[in-house]
Amino acid sequence: MSIITAKKITKTYGKKTSKFDALKGIDLDIKEGESIAIIGKSGSGKSTLMHLLALLDKPTHGEVLVNGKNASRMKEKQINRLRNGQYGFVFQQFFMNSNDTVLNNVMLPLKIAGVAAGERKKRALAALKTVDLADKAKSKAIDLSGGQKQRVCIARALVNNPKVIFADEPTGNLDSHTGQMVEDLLFNLNKKQGITLIIVTHDIDLAKRCKRQIHIVDGLVKGGTK
Repeated sequence: MSIITAKKITKTYGKKTSKFDALKGIDLDIKEGESIAIIGKSGSGKSTLMHLLALLDKPTHGEVLVNGKNASRMKEKQINRLRNGQYGFVFQQFFMNSNDTVLNNVMLPLKIAGVAAGERKKRALAALKTVDLADKAKSKAIDLSGGQKQRVCIARALVNNPKVIFADEPTGNLDSHTGQMVEDLLFNLNKKQGITLIIVTHDIDLAKRCKRQIHIVDGLVKGGTK
């Protein structure tokens, strides 16, 4: 079953002499439970593509379908609800409140979703246990190592029981050993829980762990399978 489909999507920034075509007509069909790597050099359009697939931005032309429904026909509230309830995000930059506790950082998506306080805490602690950081729940985020912060971000991505995790250079700021631990955690979630995994990376070794690689060159898919 297709969970996300892109049809001839383009993305253009600027106008006239400053016009830049970041994506030039991408077709992509992503099945539920897949692991996909979107690969490309800096500036190739790979992160732009991820933002469009994740409904963080809108294409200039073309369509993004989520479970067969055209996202452009959804109201902003529907998109926000879908993104908050079905998608989890792991970025190279951690985007955490450094002076708040680990637990509060993980609970944030549940707070946005309007989940009751007791249930928020219960689900956040369960997510932290999944990434082996339950003992850090009361610690401040600023006191964690880079690898621990990324695992907290994975817990935060998991807390709403997402169908899809989008990971943009998830090991980019980590040493090789810690990066391997984070990779293993993401792929275990894909294999054991059936979470669809979409990774943006320029790391060929990381990309090879995915079942499918999508190569983006100058805003177009080159080689590989769609």
